[in-house]
Amino acid sequence: MKGELGEAEKLLHEALRLSHQSENRKAIIYTYSMMANVAFMQGQLDNAEKLYKASMSYLLAGDTKEDDNAILEMSLKLASIYAAQKQHKLALAGYEFCILTLEEKIAKQKDLPEDVLPAEEKANTRLLLGMSLDSYARYLLNINQLSAAQKMYEKALQISKDVQGETHAQTVVLMSDLATVLDAQGHHDEAYSYVKRAAELAKETQHPEEHMVLNNLAAILMHKEDFLQAKQVYKEALKQAQQKGDVASVQHIQEELAELAKRRKGSK
Repeated sequence: MKGELGEAEKLLHEALRLSHQSENRKAIIYTYSMMANVAFMQGQLDNAEKLYKASMSYLLAGDTKEDDNAILEMSLKLASIYAAQKQHKLALAGYEFCILTLEEKIAKQKDLPEDVLPAEEKANTRLLLGMSLDSYARYLLNINQLSAAQKMYEKALQISKDVQGETHAQTVVLMSDLATVLDAQGHHDEAYSYVKRAAELAKETQHPEEHMVLNNLAAILMHKEDFLQAKQVYKEALKQAQQKGDVASVQHIQEELAELAKRRKGSK
């Protein structure tokens, strides 16, 4: 993967040179945004930030509006870069800008007929809001603002259910994530109802991250002190993680099983 990204970076630099030579504005914008995405994936956050800003400057210098989805998508990436860099004021301002702008845009678009704005475009804007809420929720969870994170996850989950349906992979992940934040606040029963449904759907749909959902289910069962059931679910999660070759999850589940053994011993 690392080698492929490095190769992509070289090709994009050449594409950018050619775009500037031919003064092809669309090609320049596209190449800058692709270079930004590659830098972001490589963890080169300072470079990614500069490239996203360059793309946005070119777009805004043309006839692109500030509430265009392309601008908002890049703004969301910038917010997540600031979050990773622990630049909290910039991260909060970025997330709030994306969410408020998208909410206003959706309210304006709500009653527009299909011939003016296709349903697919309306759905894409709602999904971008869902992505923004999800990213913001993860950030809030990371800085331990649990109640605020819960609200964001609830909104993101509702959008995913409405637009993509309950069985969609993203809906299942959001259900599990909402369960995590409820569990962290001590709302174990409510967390269990969400994660149990997420695990059922993950199994039905052969979700690629079923082992992670099961790991979450097991952790919540452990916190509910249902140790026997928790052990069974952890073992299934471990088996699936091993089959998928997910080394990080295998290690995490083994640590959780050790923690479960300690808790069981302490409760006797």
